[in-house]
Amino acid sequence: MITDTLDPIVLNVLYAAMGGVMTLIFMWLGCKIFNHLVCFDISDELGKGNLAVGLMVVGIFIGVGIAMGLVIGLGLN
Repeated sequence: MITDTLDPIVLNVLYAAMGGVMTLIFMWLGCKIFNHLVCFDISDELGKGNLAVGLMVVGIFIGVGIAMGLVIGLGLN
């Protein structure tokens, strides 16, 4: 098996890198899906300086980041 030949430190770094990429992809996907659900364009509102939309996007990123972090963290056991 491949995990027998790799050093655990290298394997953990690989898991962390893959988890970071997956988290970024899911954050982007979550923002795109949410943009289709609301009746305004998120990028236009952020360009206008709408703080409520900015806080909403931050909440989405934090929520998805915590969820993916827990999944990846628990998967390392």
